[in-house]
Amino acid sequence: MIKLLGILKAEYRHLDRIFLSWDAASWHVSKKLLEHIELGNSCVGTPSGPKVELAPLPAGAQFLNVIEAVFSGMSRAVIHNSNYASVEEAKAAIDRYFLERNENFKRHPKRAGNKIWGKEPAVTSFSESNNCKDSRYR
Repeated sequence: MIKLLGILKAEYRHLDRIFLSWDAASWHVSKKLLEHIELGNSCVGTPSGPKVELAPLPAGAQFLNVIEAVFSGMSRAVIHNSNYASVEEAKAAIDRYFLERNENFKRHPKRAGNKIWGKEPAVTSFSESNNCKDSRYR
């Protein structure tokens, strides 16, 4: 996340602030990330880039997190039913998945709109039980 934040701050250096959002799962809490953000925000107005404001999603709100759908796709394509020889090999496969996905989007940028709207796996209204995770995987 710290590396991603550095990329975002460089890309959006012209803005006053950017927002970082994630779901409230306990394993997403990072003291190191929070310290990094706090240090960077204390240098606002310098070449360090825009101020970073945190916008964590409420616990149990996976249906608000678009990243959950992307992660589910990566999990199906790379992690589930895999048999990597090492952790490094698995990490390389994950990196390759996102590199290829991002390169494809750069070559063919378009909004998802007509591809996904109306084809949701659940009713598109608020429900506490609604969850964007692929139901085939936990």
